[in-house]
Amino acid sequence: MTTRRGFLKTAAIAALSTSVIGKALALSNEHPNLFNVGHLGEKPKMKLTFFPYELQLRHVFTVATYSRSTTPDVQVELTYDGITGYGEASMPPYLANELGTIDSVCAFLARAAIELEKFNDPFMLEDILAHIDSMDEGNAAGKAAIDIALHDLVGKLMNQPWYRIWGLDPAKTPDTTFTIGIDTPDVVREKTKECVDLYNILKVKVGRDNDKEMIETIRSVTDLPIAVDANQGWKDRQYAIDMIHWLHEHGIVMVEQPMPKEQIDDIAWVTENSPLPIFADESIQRLRDVSSMKGVVHGINIKLMKCTGMREAWKMVTTARSLGMKVMVGCMTETSCACSAAAQFSPAVDFADLDGNLLIANDRFEGMTVVKGKITLSDRPGIGLRKL
Repeated sequence: MTTRRGFLKTAAIAALSTSVIGKALALSNEHPNLFNVGHLGEKPKMKLTFFPYELQLRHVFTVATYSRSTTPDVQVELTYDGITGYGEASMPPYLANELGTIDSVCAFLARAAIELEKFNDPFMLEDILAHIDSMDEGNAAGKAAIDIALHDLVGKLMNQPWYRIWGLDPAKTPDTTFTIGIDTPDVVREKTKECVDLYNILKVKVGRDNDKEMIETIRSVTDLPIAVDANQGWKDRQYAIDMIHWLHEHGIVMVEQPMPKEQIDDIAWVTENSPLPIFADESIQRLRDVSSMKGVVHGINIKLMKCTGMREAWKMVTTARSLGMKVMVGCMTETSCACSAAAQFSPAVDFADLDGNLLIANDRFEGMTVVKGKITLSDRPGIGLRKL
């Protein structure tokens, strides 16, 4: 009996070893440098390159506090073993203190390029990105660009999209909102007519003195569900809750950042008395902020540019869920690169606002698409891009 058990154990180990060795040999043939079989017996280095790229908006974009027709952006490429991962840093000027500027992000990326050469294994995501994060307190968008490019690279090396690596079902992606900025009634009416047959939910910027006019103008065209974003525009909590009750009567389904982030007690009071779910945007930046918003809002809006990328975004999703909070994924004005990166975890969220790539006229990529209003993920590896 002992001999038989020994034989079976030996046979099982041999079979397992043969399977593992076979897979390793197959991978070594596909990426020989990962296994130190290059002509010098050394693994290749990661090489980071980048360049500024100004995003051109299709329409002037207006929210409660500013207007703009372009967005500063930096495009990033991270190459290893002949494979390139793509990333980007989008930096709306009003968030320069948090995300960085073209100059600060490019300077940060130049330093990061030197640091990345010290790592010869791109699969060490935690170590690499923790080190990059420790280099600077700011420049969150620059960190996000590296994070996105590294995830794209690793996904390509694994020949899998990230939603599959995370174990998510692409059929469970939500509809994305399409944003209508603050404008005159005629312009708002025309913008609504353009998108009403393409999307299943709209997002409207409010927070000025024409909020009701904005909603009534859109309601004259469509009865689609609407999410609203006040962008901290309401300063008085009684006014905010009165507006939310009025919005509830007009088919609005959620409210984002109703009041300034400093007025945390007022936001909590509004949340407690609101008939609609309240989501934090400006009130939350990174993973460390999630637990502090428990009991203050119903949910959080996660943006890659603010939280330094996919690694931390996924941790924010799981943390928020563990606290019983709702989750939304958002974006800045971005190309399909960053939007597709954020879309990888969209099957795990309640609301999605991933239309940043649809608002620009000079996208460099094809990635996630919107089909009949629903986020549709590519089965291409990494973050699912095709360079145009």
